[in-house]
Amino acid sequence: MNWITNYVRPRINSLFSRREVPENLWTKCPECGTMLFHRELADNLQVCTNCGHHLPITPRDRFAALFDNGIFKEVPVPEPITDPLQFRDQKKYPERLKAAQKSTGEKEAMLVAEGEMGRTPIVAAAQDFSFMAGSMGMYVGNAIVAAAERAVQLKRPLVLFSAAGGARMQEGILSLMQMPRTTVAVEMLKEAGLPYIVVLTHPTTGGVTASYAMLGDVQIAEPNALICFAGPRVIEQTIREKLPEGFQRAEYLLDHGMLDRVTKRGDLREELITILRMMMRQPPAVMGELPPPAPGVPAAAEPAKA
Repeated sequence: MNWITNYVRPRINSLFSRREVPENLWTKCPECGTMLFHRELADNLQVCTNCGHHLPITPRDRFAALFDNGIFKEVPVPEPITDPLQFRDQKKYPERLKAAQKSTGEKEAMLVAEGEMGRTPIVAAAQDFSFMAGSMGMYVGNAIVAAAERAVQLKRPLVLFSAAGGARMQEGILSLMQMPRTTVAVEMLKEAGLPYIVVLTHPTTGGVTASYAMLGDVQIAEPNALICFAGPRVIEQTIREKLPEGFQRAEYLLDHGMLDRVTKRGDLREELITILRMMMRQPPAVMGELPPPAPGVPAAAEPAKA
């Protein structure tokens, strides 16, 4: 037995051989260029630890951080007709849907859930920009209507997180019809006396901005989020003038009265709890880690009067 060939050489090769590293372990911040470790980034809610830039976050990850102990229940959404216009560009519309479902693991561009946030019962809806740019199609319209109906049924406020590139071109006029549909859904909440809070995230554009995303009782945005109907590039080409610095960003809109607050993602949960409990005329919530609610006990029970 040659110990140099059988033992030493393999040992040396194992030390100096190139090890394959998974590609998803590191993310480069698009703002400052810092390489961020995936676990550290996830613990910080997809916010850069160096410059504070807010990267995209999935609805499920957002809900896991939003609801008490990360527990929530999905609200069912009626399924629309898959391809009503038989639309085709370079690919058929059903093929694009399947590709988006495979890459995101979600059924569509909006997730609706119910649960408790600081022992405050709510219904929440969030758009997923990674699913066909969060475009507003019939499913998104159905999701918002379902969220509003569930909120009215349970007498809970509705919190909506918007992130969209506008209407879904593959559904044509049927996509544009979701603008008045969702406006009616919001009106249902107002008639029931229930709060409707919108959190605008990057980016929120097009017909979404022109409908349910700007109808909240309170309008909150994440830092540096692009919020507009037509984009800055289109406006510059139309008016042939240079736009102001930060035009159509959250801070600019806050200064010009279109928003109520610009809040960092890490502070958003506590701020929503405070605002909702004030609007629902409930006592302040106890902040910090909360134990799971006891079965059969109302989530926001008023203290018993002597």
